[in-house]
Amino acid sequence: MNGGMDNVFRLRNGKSRSINWENRRGEKGKGEKGKGGMASSDLGPSRKGSPCIPTVHAGETVTLAEIEGPGILQHIWITVTDRVSDRNRFVLRDLVLRMYWDGEETPSVESPLGDFFCCGFGVSYSVNSLPVAVNPTRGFNMYFPMPFREKARITLENQCDEDVSAFFYQVDYCLTEQLPPDAGYFHAQWRRQRITQKGQDYVILDGVRGKGQYVGTYMALATLERYWYGEGEVKFYLDGDRAYPTICGTGTEDYFGGAWSFATQENGRTVENTFCTPFLGYPYYSVRDTAVHNDYHTDEQPPQRSFYRWHIPDPVLFEQDLKVTIQQIGVYYGGLFERQDDVSTVAYWYQTEPHEPFPTLMERKERWPR
Repeated sequence: MNGGMDNVFRLRNGKSRSINWENRRGEKGKGEKGKGGMASSDLGPSRKGSPCIPTVHAGETVTLAEIEGPGILQHIWITVTDRVSDRNRFVLRDLVLRMYWDGEETPSVESPLGDFFCCGFGVSYSVNSLPVAVNPTRGFNMYFPMPFREKARITLENQCDEDVSAFFYQVDYCLTEQLPPDAGYFHAQWRRQRITQKGQDYVILDGVRGKGQYVGTYMALATLERYWYGEGEVKFYLDGDRAYPTICGTGTEDYFGGAWSFATQENGRTVENTFCTPFLGYPYYSVRDTAVHNDYHTDEQPPQRSFYRWHIPDPVLFEQDLKVTIQQIGVYYGGLFERQDDVSTVAYWYQTEPHEPFPTLMERKERWPR
């Protein structure tokens, strides 16, 4: 329960387990056994099992893990193709990841697969942060600890109109006799507004009831207007705040840990700089349609940018309710103006259960990037 370098030498109690397609229940002594104890490759028994789900059919929901507690998920690794065909180029937004704790009927985590791992727009790229790492090629890793008292269930829904083949995953966890009484449940929720409204703040998270702490924001921004986009302030409305928030930032790039438009001057041009650090990052910037197949690219898309901010050393605490928003404000030669852009986000937080049901997830094709 007390992980990290400061405590790595301390001997802990519990039972380490892991689930993948070879050992789907995380049973002791059953790793690499293969289905029915039979050899799964030409090399014979216990030489190479069934490393992946061969096919996730169109419209199918598969259970990746179902675990009896108490316990805590410690690490999730996933990889999958980022396209099925030219017609279905956005698999990472068509696959929906959900997580349920203690037998609940509505998910505590619901997000397109790529966005959950800070890869929006249906494409993958490197992310190097403390809780989320995306490594070549499409190696998605999540280290947020996810405690549960009775049961954990993880599902994947394929909302593509084509089958997806070779879905690899592994869930590493620890079973324990009991959890601390103050252990909260992990939550993550994806939202999108394809065109924001002038003068109305984009809502990152709302409708949260109970005690908890906000631990992170991922944002995928497709700018639909010219000029600097990042004057919008992130606001946290805590425990009954209405007209004005308790916490309000100073600008978009400031919230994500940069400054002065992330910009430097190179050969007379203003250039935005991407970066990844343990808690703050701007890992992706593209003006080209990198999801296009057949070895060519197009420049007919709005600029796409991705950002993350982890509130791990500085969680935002709430006792009763929480709302998080960001303004859509830009600047034009020194003058501020209300913008309209295409914004997608994932909010990450811990809270007591039960939680309020999430808004209905946006229809699949509405999730596709422009």
